[in-house]
Amino acid sequence: MKLHVKKGDTVKVIAGDDKGSVGRVLKVYPEKNRAIVEGVNIVKKHTKPNAKNTQGGIVEKEAPIHISNLMVMENNVPTRIGRRIDEKTGKLVRYSKKSGEVIK
Repeated sequence: MKLHVKKGDTVKVIAGDDKGSVGRVLKVYPEKNRAIVEGVNIVKKHTKPNAKNTQGGIVEKEAPIHISNLMVMENNVPTRIGRRIDEKTGKLVRYSKKSGEVIK
């Protein structure tokens, strides 16, 4: 199944505790319909001491957020995403429904 968000997209959170915040997509989990967004949905994780973190303690990290709560930003404007076949290449491309421009 194709998703409207990809790794590297700038997205705005439209629902939930972090509503209104903007961040970059770091990772997408298509099988779970979730994505990790930079600086959004921060959770505190309690970790034991290990080789990487000898002290242990509480670490803050981003947790996945459902992609239905995300909207892609194009030129700092939230927009819906459509798909169409590019005339030049013949490939399926994403485009902004607000401006009609192809999204890279």
